[in-house]
Amino acid sequence: MGFESPSLIFSDSDGKIFDHPHLKLAGRSGDRFVHPNPSELVPLPRGSQLFTLPGRYPVGWDEKEESFVPLKKMRMGKRESECKAVAAFLPPGFVRTLLPAAQIKTDPITLPLWAYCSAGWKEGKFWATGILIDPNPRWNPKFFGNDLLLKKKGTRLLKRDSGNRLLRQLARCAMEYHCFAAKNLFFRRWECPLPTSPSCNYACIGCISLQPSECCPASMERIDFVPTVDEVSGVALPHLEEAEDAIVSFGQGCEGEPLMQWRLLERSIQKLREKTDRGTINLNTNGSFPDRVAKLCDAGLDSLRVTLNSSHPKYYNRYHKPKRYIFRKVMDSLILAKEKGIYTSINLLVFPGFTDREREISGLIKFIEKTGLDLIQMRNLNIDPDLYLEAMGKGEGIGISKTIRILKEEFPRLQFGYFNRTKESFFKSSSPSFIE
Repeated sequence: MGFESPSLIFSDSDGKIFDHPHLKLAGRSGDRFVHPNPSELVPLPRGSQLFTLPGRYPVGWDEKEESFVPLKKMRMGKRESECKAVAAFLPPGFVRTLLPAAQIKTDPITLPLWAYCSAGWKEGKFWATGILIDPNPRWNPKFFGNDLLLKKKGTRLLKRDSGNRLLRQLARCAMEYHCFAAKNLFFRRWECPLPTSPSCNYACIGCISLQPSECCPASMERIDFVPTVDEVSGVALPHLEEAEDAIVSFGQGCEGEPLMQWRLLERSIQKLREKTDRGTINLNTNGSFPDRVAKLCDAGLDSLRVTLNSSHPKYYNRYHKPKRYIFRKVMDSLILAKEKGIYTSINLLVFPGFTDREREISGLIKFIEKTGLDLIQMRNLNIDPDLYLEAMGKGEGIGISKTIRILKEEFPRLQFGYFNRTKESFFKSSSPSFIE
């Protein structure tokens, strides 16, 4: 018996979601509609969200006609309703493998900054096209839903150190934006964020903390102050000393580029390491200043993660729009950090139909060879798919899973994941079974 694909799902004008009686789920790789691979269909994980996509008709596969067809209107009972496409947003640890299949209406709005994934309905539940790239159980959404306990712990900690602006910022991140890492601070566990920089030296199309007025709204407000060394230490030191599997990370979604405040970071790292050697100090960065990265490595940094969408300067520049630095500096930062014994990774912004293009894969292979990376963190790129393709150009990929397999064959020791790691687990394998 052959594999039965999930049904197409769609929304009516009121936002109610339905499954279609005969159209099947389709996906999208870049600008091309495709059939989902059965091996990459997963029951919609806990912590996922479903979105309707305004200005976009759903596209499904008609098995009888053997064609992809847009669903513009559908009769539900006595009324006919215009249809909207529906997409899933997967929780941390999962990387999507296909975009939602949709046809744009005339003059659609730009979608908010989420990572839209194709989804369907089968056997009484929703399914999505994705793979579990990092099974780290500590980022399971079940650990982050107790907002009453969070508020109690947050209130107690804020009373103890009410003058610490960084602490107040993280309380807002935890309670208003529901940032998992910020919540960790108040539960005194795992990875804790340390935003420090209101300024940035690139202008990413998909920046989640600052967007031009004519685009979609940013996901959060950017930090508007530079904390002092004492404020950073007041947050980070107790976490390093007390938290289970403690990590403190500079470079967060609610700030610009942390290397713009490198002297603050250097003094903060030095102060922390004078007090304790416990825990992991990590830097998430664009890697634009190798000399500053060197200073932070010497101060006591444990790990470095550099964000990029592409290893080709042409496409890197189109998305990140760097200011007064060139892509070569990014590579130099990784090479230098590796030479200093720092654990290095890239935060690869994954977009099905671009990241898995053959040219992108070959470029990434050369990049890994030059930098000697330890880990690729595969993060879903939060952006309107059509906005991204407008910048990157049309095309399709060979598949996200196939891309990972190729890289694993080229670099058997290369690790894949989604989350930052403690120094005790830098070289412990956590690769999912499909790439072993």
